[in-house]
Parts: sequence; structure tokens; C-alpha cells
Amino acid sequence: METTISQLLYLISLVLFIVGLKGLSHPETARRGNLIAASGMILGIIVALFQPMQDASNNYLWILGGVIVGSAIGLTAAKKVQMTKMPEMVSLFNGLGGACAMFIGFVEFYNLPAQTEMMSGSVFTNIFALVIGSISFSGSLIAYGKLNGSLRDSLKLPAPQVINVLNLIGIFVICGLILSGSELDMNLVIALFALSLTYGVVFVTPIGGGDMPVVISLLNSITGIGAMGAGLIYSNNVMIIGGILVGASGVILTVMMCKAMNRTLFNVIIGGISSSSSSAAAEGDQVIKEVQVSDLAIQLKYASKVIVVPGYGLAVAQAQHTIHELEVLLEEEGVDFKFAIHPVAGRMPGHMNVLLAEADVSYDKLLELDQANSEFPTTDVVLVIGANDVVNPAAKTDTSSPIYGMPILDVELAKQVVVMKRGMSKGYAGIENPLFFNDNTKMLFGDAKQSIAKLKEEVQNA
Repeated sequence: METTISQLLYLISLVLFIVGLKGLSHPETARRGNLIAASGMILGIIVALFQPMQDASNNYLWILGGVIVGSAIGLTAAKKVQMTKMPEMVSLFNGLGGACAMFIGFVEFYNLPAQTEMMSGSVFTNIFALVIGSISFSGSLIAYGKLNGSLRDSLKLPAPQVINVLNLIGIFVICGLILSGSELDMNLVIALFALSLTYGVVFVTPIGGGDMPVVISLLNSITGIGAMGAGLIYSNNVMIIGGILVGASGVILTVMMCKAMNRTLFNVIIGGISSSSSSAAAEGDQVIKEVQVSDLAIQLKYASKVIVVPGYGLAVAQAQHTIHELEVLLEEEGVDFKFAIHPVAGRMPGHMNVLLAEADVSYDKLLELDQANSEFPTTDVVLVIGANDVVNPAAKTDTSSPIYGMPILDVELAKQVVVMKRGMSKGYAGIENPLFFNDNTKMLFGDAKQSIAKLKEEVQNA
């Protein structure tokens, strides 16, 4: 009877996961979906605590202590983190999830009963959780270091693809040796552990620039798969299915982002994307043109259609609320005001969508890449705010560019393009942007939030 009730509650928990995941697919239901999924997780934890494993020590004090400390850290971090730091926090939490699967896999090797058959499901699941968790852990820490600037974006090892292929071969060979052995050899397990950690480091190190959101998405899916492996060890259906949901959704998102970046998933796995150091250089003595806030305000007020391309710079300036206020003001003047969202805008998938949703920008005003590109030719003014790589025409013309082949927002097709930047520094990919020197492009230098606030005042006074 007790088991039946537990299984029923586990089933309810899984349904809550799926309903919550469905809610996360739309900004209007995302908050509710998140709460529903969290409810399912809490229910799963409670059921697991009240139905302890047979013949296990079930250290409730350790479990309770871990729940309290982990919850306190997570709650504090979630409340204090700035939107610009969200990618770093996601990477760090991915790493912690991977570390959990990694330690479970490692510790359970010590818990294997004597005379355990090596070619068995229990050994295989231990290996799976250890390898996947280790890759997720070390890779996520490297991604975290690159995102917060503690590791240089240009940091890379020589011939990383060769090292990664050799590393993968080494991992498969050691897995085969462990499974085919007559008894457990912990030296092989430690070697597998070290190779897996190394693979995570070498795989993420050469990646940077606009490709970083793809890697974050992939690491997120790897963490989910690692959680599934940990669930297999303990035969916990909630962990298994929850891990599958996270892993599968992460893989789907990664494939979609690879398509958006014109990359292949294989290229991502061996760590080859963004490995070129070439960049598009400005030709000759090209001159940039600046625009004054008062002139731009008049242009905006009398425009028929305005599209904003938000980037990480908008997030850094915390200008999402100010741009929404400008949007409301111009719409009252009869201007058609929209936002063009590149699939990899910002530092993680969906970063710009969340940022604008925080400012109550209507989801209907967010254009995806293809929609936006079809509207640029009929747009009077495009405001590029802190975005660089996603509007760089070099992606279409310069075969030596590290972003060559990446679909971009064709803002140059609009009648007028205004780029808001603090200076002429290169974007996250570290390459020049020929767009800045186009005849129909002007620059507005300064802090995005202050510039937009001044624009708002000028529009009101125009």
C-alpha cells in the first residue's frame, strides 16, 4: 500500500514537471510554469525522503542539512543576481548539477558489493553518471569563468580538436577496460574521472564570442543527462524522467541554436566552433558618422516603423525599462515599435526575451530573426542597442571571420540604422563590424540607459 501511494505521488510529480515545462514555453505562462515544476520537484523530494531505500543508512540529518544549506544559497543567489549575471549563475548551477552526478557516480563505485560482475547495468550506470557529470562540471566552470571575465575569451589550448578526439578515444577505451575486467580497478576509475574532467575543460576553452549561448545550452542538456544517470543508479523514476526532460529539451534547444548559428552539433561536441582567430578588418580610412540625440528624437517621432535590436549592452546598462517607456511614448505618437531578437542575443538562450519581459514588453512585439529580416526593408529607423555580432554583415561575406555563416539580423536594409555603444570597442567575438561604416549607419555613443532617457525627453519636447 505504501509503495502504491509513493508511486502515485511520483506520477503526480512527473505530471507537474511536464505541465511546468509546457508553461515555460511562453513568457505569459513562464512564471506559473516555473512554480508548477518547482512544486513537482518538492513533491518528489518529500516522497523520496518518506520512502527511503532498502538496506541503506538513509542519513536524514545529512540530507536535511544539505537541503537547508542548498536552499539558502539558491534563494539568496536568485534574489540578488542581476539580469546581466544570469548566464554566469546558470553556468554555475549547471556545474553544481554535474558535480552532483559526478560524485554519485564516483562514490557508488566504492559501494559496489564484492564480486560484482563488471559487465553489468550497475557498473555501466556508475560510469555514465561519472563521465557525464564530470564533463558538465568542469565545462560549466570554464564557461562561468569566461562569462564573468576571470578567464580570457581568447584562452585556448593548441589543437583543441585533436586533444578532444584523443580524449574521447581514451574515455571509451577506459570504459571498455572497466567493463571487461574481472574485478573493479579503481585506478582505471580515477583515470576515467581525470580524462572526463579534462574533456570538459578542453571542450569549452576554445569557445567564445557569439557561440557561448550554444555551449551553455549544451552543458545544460548534459547536466540533465547526468541527473538521469544518477537516477538510474538509485532506480528513482523521478530523477530519470526529470533528467530526460531536461536533457532532451536542452538537446532540442542546442540543435535549434546550432541551426541559428549555422554550426553542426558534432562541431560543438569536439570543441571546434569559433576556433578561428581571424577577423574582419576595416578597409581603408573609413569614417563613422555620429548622430545627436535631438536629431534622432525627431527621426523617431516622425517615423512610421522603428525596430530595436537589443544586445548584452542593453542588459549591462539595465535599460530595458527605459526602452519600454520610449516604446510607449512613440506608440502614442502612432509609431509601429517592435523588437528584433536574434536566437543567440545576449549570453544565454532566451536572455533578451526574459530581460524585456521583466520590463513588461508585450511578447507580440518580439520578432524572431526571419520575421525581423522581412520587416527591415520597410523600417524607417533601427536602433541597435549594445548588440554587435548579431548584426555584423561580415557573417555573410567574410569567409575568414569566426562568425562566418551565422545568420544575422539584416539591419543594414533599413532606411536608417543607429548603433548605441559606449565606444568603438569590438563585440564579444572580438571582430570589427563593417556595419558601423555604412552610409545609412550613425553612432550614438554613451551609456544606453542615459541615451534612451535623453531620447525620451527630446521626443516629448519635439
